[in-house]
Amino acid sequence: MPVALITGASSGIGEQFAKLLSSKGYDIILVGRNEERLNKVKMTLSTKSKVIAADLSERKAVFDLIESVKDLSVDLLINNAGFGSFGEFNETELKNELEMISLNIEALHILTKHFVTEMAEKNKGAVLNVCSTAGFTSGPLMATYYATKNYVRAFTLALRRELKEKGSAVRVCLLCPGPVDTGFNERANVTFSVPAMKPETVAKEGIDGIFTDKAIIVPGLSNKICVFFERHLPEKLVSMVCYRIQKRKRDRI
Repeated sequence: MPVALITGASSGIGEQFAKLLSSKGYDIILVGRNEERLNKVKMTLSTKSKVIAADLSERKAVFDLIESVKDLSVDLLINNAGFGSFGEFNETELKNELEMISLNIEALHILTKHFVTEMAEKNKGAVLNVCSTAGFTSGPLMATYYATKNYVRAFTLALRRELKEKGSAVRVCLLCPGPVDTGFNERANVTFSVPAMKPETVAKEGIDGIFTDKAIIVPGLSNKICVFFERHLPEKLVSMVCYRIQKRKRDRI
């Protein structure tokens, strides 16, 4: 059986990834902070699964995770764990931002480094890094979160190109959802100005994209339009529009 390791697997998109991949015959390694929720997800899966409770914002926990699965051959890594926070940069908590950087960037980087190296040696395997439409622009009032997702986008696409140039069969893909109806929203303390997508819809598009080796997967027409404008309009204009949208969200809180 192929093995998939999914971070942030206790709910939302991560939970849906687990269910979809289990239905496709993958054994699942479920990673997240909440062991009780992970075990509930485990009970819904039709294949073998392993629960690993870990706070990946702590570097030691990331390396402990790698050590705990060293005897397993991971065929698919999904870096889904992440969170954001909302507010003026000079008013948000530094501790929270550093945890965000550690989880959204460092944990993803370390896990990708380890498993892609193993996959490249076998010349098979895949990595799906969960980014966001936020990864294509700056984000006033969510400055740190947007910056972390810009890192994920640039890093993932650079790694993908390196592997392609070597003729490697290892696939590295980027999933960039917009608003999704998950617990992320509560932790970030935000509301959305457009309807949020269902996590099962986003997860399905992500899985379809990784199996077809699609470089950038943007679920939903409105999100595709958003990314198009983010990539083609002047940064000054995009940043100004983003600020005004975010400010309206803040005023509704």
